[in-house]
Amino acid sequence: MTEKELFEIFRGLSTATITTVLLKKGLRNVWMRGPQPLQPMKQRYVGRAFTLRFVPAREDLATPASWASPRSTRAAIEDMPKGTIAVVDAMGVRDAGIFGDILCARMAQRGVAALVTDGVMRDLAGVLDTGLPVFASGVAAPPSVAGLTFVGWQEPIGCGGVAVFPDDLIVVDGDGAVVVPKAFVEVIAQEAPDQEALEAWIMDEVNGGAVLPGLYPPSAENKARFEASRSSTR
Repeated sequence: MTEKELFEIFRGLSTATITTVLLKKGLRNVWMRGPQPLQPMKQRYVGRAFTLRFVPAREDLATPASWASPRSTRAAIEDMPKGTIAVVDAMGVRDAGIFGDILCARMAQRGVAALVTDGVMRDLAGVLDTGLPVFASGVAAPPSVAGLTFVGWQEPIGCGGVAVFPDDLIVVDGDGAVVVPKAFVEVIAQEAPDQEALEAWIMDEVNGGAVLPGLYPPSAENKARFEASRSSTR
């Protein structure tokens, strides 16, 4: 299956469905606490993770001069491939904005699909004007160096209490951001559409007045009815 085909499948899957299927695989901690859309949702966003990491501010490192360093958020942005989703570990710090409008504008120009962080943003109006989809924990006026030190990119991070590795798959929608570990991407792409179809069928049954016991989750009889309904539409 090509990357394009995988992405198309995941664009049709809700993060709720993805977390359910991952739970069946034994993965419980995949939904990031904190990131929520800063703008009205227009679609679901899917992309490979490009990770960035902050640590607590240290006075000799967290300075405006650090923005010109080779190890800076500016340098990291210039490494971001088109279509990637930037995932930023800001340790949940809410009083220092990790990015503002200029950095977001550059990410948008580079074709970054979305930005996800457990931290906060600054220059909110300008950020929204860039058109870059942003999922964050809120907004704050102070710059990142007021509370954070940027230390690197494309390494394992923790974002919203979830381990994220470069090239894991990230899916974000109105329910937040979910990571699909790289090794599970293809199997979830194969199995999750069946879960989505089952839940749509169950919803139709509920709308028709069906009771929940034996329906959600479905009994063997209702599973057979579901499969029969799918066969009749193929």
